[in-house]
Amino acid sequence: MKIINLIPVGTKIRFLAIRRVAIMASLALCIGSLGLLATKGLNFGIDFRGGILLEIRTAQPADLSSIRSNLGSLGLGEVQLQLFGKETDVLIRIESQPGGEKGQALAVEKVKKALGPTVDYRRTEFVGPKVSGELIEAGVTAVILALIAMLMYIWFRFEWQFGIGAVAALGHDVIMTIGVFSLLGLEFNLSTIAAILTIAGYSINDTVVVYDRVRENLRKYKVRPLEDVLDMSLNDTLSRTLLTSITTLIALLILYFYGGEVIKGFSFAMIWGVLVGTYSSIYVATPLLVHMNLRASAVALPDEDDATAQP
Repeated sequence: MKIINLIPVGTKIRFLAIRRVAIMASLALCIGSLGLLATKGLNFGIDFRGGILLEIRTAQPADLSSIRSNLGSLGLGEVQLQLFGKETDVLIRIESQPGGEKGQALAVEKVKKALGPTVDYRRTEFVGPKVSGELIEAGVTAVILALIAMLMYIWFRFEWQFGIGAVAALGHDVIMTIGVFSLLGLEFNLSTIAAILTIAGYSINDTVVVYDRVRENLRKYKVRPLEDVLDMSLNDTLSRTLLTSITTLIALLILYFYGGEVIKGFSFAMIWGVLVGTYSSIYVATPLLVHMNLRASAVALPDEDDATAQP
């Protein structure tokens, strides 16, 4: 049986030749993402802001100006309308109303009376401000705990240099994902948090594969310069990295275009995360090992002799 390789065997791409440029670009993009987060903020969904969310379907293509006019006269505060996939599907977001659950239910009844009986109400949700605050706290806590747990895992399995490099790559991926959501004004909700955690798992998996080959090659080629060993390891795992990324992207693109509006934000976050996760494994996690002075002696086996292997 003939094996088809996406990348020719024995490639010698000098990835680390541009490591300083790549790290500086990553730093600039991360700083820019944090700047966007501080100035523009995120477009929080109903999960985090609190309020009422209704998904409706009209018999004819929705007239947003007419719907907005009808709802604007109800005195419910901020009302946002958004087409939801088809021209007949509309998402209605209304700010949280006073009076607790009764206040929210009363607002929903007002909306239904204003829009009339011809509208099909497909979904109705409301989240109180206390619950939304708890969800924000829980989401941030989940991401931080995931990063700490992965740091401990990599530190235990490899050495501290690998742990720092892996978590730096994960932080890079998370910040870049939040930055693109802020830049594009995409809705940031619980599914986005789920996507970020999934991205972290995907990225660490790819990083561990590269690090495992780095450790193996460091034990084999002890007198070779570290940059050469890292380049060799990246080339050894390049085919696996690209094949995994491409097959994952194919599935995610299908979900994005055909999975419906409900999971579009999740799919977009995952697509972006796969791209930046692949990049960070190559140009963040691995080059940082050079700057932390990783040595072959750090990964040597206890019973290994001092004989030096030659390339």
